[in-house]
Amino acid sequence: MDVASRASLKVYVSEWENGRRAISDRYAAILRRLLGVTDAELRASPSASEPTMADGYDELLARIDSARSVSESMVKAFNDQTEVLRTMDRERGASALVDQMTGHLARLEETLTFAVLPSARRPVALALVGASTLAAWQAIDAGAVDRAWRHYELAKRAARDAEAPMHLAHATAEQAYVLMEAGRPALGVDLIREAQRTLGGEGSPRLLAWLHAAEAELCAHAAMPDDARRALDAAAAVIPPGPEARDPGLASIFLNGGHLARWRGHVLAILGDGGAVSSLYDALEAMDPTFVRAQAGLHIDLAHAHLARAEYDDAHAQVRQARLLANRTGSVRQRRRLDLLSSKL
Repeated sequence: MDVASRASLKVYVSEWENGRRAISDRYAAILRRLLGVTDAELRASPSASEPTMADGYDELLARIDSARSVSESMVKAFNDQTEVLRTMDRERGASALVDQMTGHLARLEETLTFAVLPSARRPVALALVGASTLAAWQAIDAGAVDRAWRHYELAKRAARDAEAPMHLAHATAEQAYVLMEAGRPALGVDLIREAQRTLGGEGSPRLLAWLHAAEAELCAHAAMPDDARRALDAAAAVIPPGPEARDPGLASIFLNGGHLARWRGHVLAILGDGGAVSSLYDALEAMDPTFVRAQAGLHIDLAHAHLARAEYDDAHAQVRQARLLANRTGSVRQRRRLDLLSSKL
């Protein structure tokens, strides 16, 4: 893109940071993609909203009529767009998708806000759950934990609106990762267990396995090794057999035996178990190459496992490979993990 010279850009950045220059739309578009932030996070939002007009009934009714006319094909289009964004996120990372994700969520929220009857609200609410949990995970990856928390709260409200206990349990449990990133993994364990209690064992086997695996990971971070291993065993006991990974009722869930083996290796690596190496290499061999961010995470886990065995050369090699992949996706979360790991090598 045509931008100012390096010397001028240094001046611009200083003036942007000190409030002496407004960020133009052209540079804002570049910075949002570079930093993985929304426009509101990049630039201060207006402090005062427009006054409410007393004669706004015609506009209100027009929006209600528009939401009422939402068809199955339109809801499908919403879900298809979420799936496209999920695929792009998996392969390219979250930072380049901030604008698209923000616009997608805004359209879904607008539609749900003006849908009146439950028959119209439920399918839109379910579509919003899927989109907002994806947006939340992308925010975690970008290091924007406040935005991630708010997206999960939106997902939980939408799940309650849709009367979808499985979606509510998944959004609640995934929100625990925000607590983990903020340094409160034990509180995250409590949140996941609350999601399990709320579900009461009535969810799909794949969701139940996912909940147990997530519990194991949070327990590992909370220095609860026995609980972590018990949760891994519980996940292995309920995971459906076969290569299928998608849950028919929850498009956000990707989990089969191979994915669970990778997750087990991740948990064991966190616990400092050198025995994780073999299972992690097996998972790397079987991994779908389009899961670029997950592949970076797997190399980080291998570095941890090699470090636990004092195999420093192998650990360094895994760190280098992980950093290449993390740079491809722009993952702030993985770069942070790599920096912490590099300080121990």
